[in-house]
Amino acid sequence: MTDNQLQRTRLPKPDAMIFDMDGTLFRTESNLIPAYHRVCDDLRAEGLLAGENPPDELILSGLGMLLEDIWRRVFPGGSDELRERANDRLLHHQMESLQQGEGELYPGVKETLMKLKEQGVRLFVASNGLEDYVKGVAQHREIAYLFEALYSAGEYKTATKVELVKLLLHTHGVQSAWMVGDRSSDVEAGKKNDLAVIGCQYADFGDDSELAGSDVFITDFSELLQVIEA
Repeated sequence: MTDNQLQRTRLPKPDAMIFDMDGTLFRTESNLIPAYHRVCDDLRAEGLLAGENPPDELILSGLGMLLEDIWRRVFPGGSDELRERANDRLLHHQMESLQQGEGELYPGVKETLMKLKEQGVRLFVASNGLEDYVKGVAQHREIAYLFEALYSAGEYKTATKVELVKLLLHTHGVQSAWMVGDRSSDVEAGKKNDLAVIGCQYADFGDDSELAGSDVFITDFSELLQVIEA
């Protein structure tokens, strides 16, 4: 991003920033893919899955969706029992991986969040993931203390991220905010709640069409600091 581009894309500092978790703060594939392979092994051993593992690209391309919709993509025609069991085993393996120190934040995430908090910006997470996973990532990667609240579809049973962000804004009395994320669900959640949207282009999956409609694009998390008007 050049200095000229920054001049065109700086925005007034908001009261709050709302972050997606996977692909925005957390390098999802560093935890998800090993856990996914273990899930498939479990399902196969229990007689719920036959044949080879569906390609990794299927689960990665579904990130940003509700987990039940991701499983429908990965296991088309699969039973409710398979999806429920996959939910249970995925959470187990992801939490086990986090506890063992596996999985990583994107470069500059913790340092940038600390600087934003020092500047008085209220920080939140809104994710379509499961409650224990979202909170587990924040705790094990030692960033939980920086956030005022961690919202997940798994905890609040929301059908869309639009609803989840609306609930967050109302509950915490947020007056102005940026939605920061890497998927179309983040753009939709921001726009339908009248928020500026910062599209994150540094994840190793998905494509830029996901972020159409974003107000600003960043290619490194630390660029968030440069987007705020001086």
